[in-house]
Amino acid sequence: MQDKPLLAFDADDTLWHNESFFALTEEAFTQLLAPYAEPGALRERLTRTERRNLGIFGYGVKGFTLSMIETAIDVTDGTVPAMVLQALLDLGKEMMAHPVTLLDGVGDVLEQLATRFPLMLITKGDLFHQENKVARSGLADLFTAVEIVSEKDTMSYSRLLARHGVAPERLVMVGNSLRSDVLPILDIGGWGVHIPYPLTWDHEQAPEPLGHPRYVRLSGIRDVPMWVEAQFPSGSIVG
Repeated sequence: MQDKPLLAFDADDTLWHNESFFALTEEAFTQLLAPYAEPGALRERLTRTERRNLGIFGYGVKGFTLSMIETAIDVTDGTVPAMVLQALLDLGKEMMAHPVTLLDGVGDVLEQLATRFPLMLITKGDLFHQENKVARSGLADLFTAVEIVSEKDTMSYSRLLARHGVAPERLVMVGNSLRSDVLPILDIGGWGVHIPYPLTWDHEQAPEPLGHPRYVRLSGIRDVPMWVEAQFPSGSIVG
């Protein structure tokens, strides 16, 4: 039996820039709270607050903004000025409205691949914000399906594939996060393609599965078509 592989792509920091905006906002956060704590200590406390809040607010800008506000209240013992809280809210709003900036080559590569393979977008985070970014990216029509999930783990991927009637061995997942885009896919029997982004959130750090037969690391998205052609020369997976 021959089936074309399903090429799935992560969104943030795989198709468009994301973490760099979080880094800039975090820098502004440390400047606003500079009278109360050193930058390193502020970043550490913000990271701890974010991790603690993931199970409550989930991923994305809204949860990050609330975590900044909570950290500001914490480090000031509840005395944070209202103008600082307003500034943090404004930073969050700016992140929500920030233009979607595609990584180099993304449009051309996806258009090329879409002529031969079914493409799917799998991203996690706030539903409203992610839907908005997908719409503004100009890429939506290239995907046969867009999936926005609250977490990327073996359970969520398995449910997603079952809903679409796709066998795990047919899935090729391309993303910048080893923790979210690669390791769970390898665990369920799919292919994990890692394209590192210059910045990686601490929560997404994970050991690289070197030597795994279904894992590859590429330097950029322009390398994906050549790798796919070499891996699946007939355009299909033989099972």
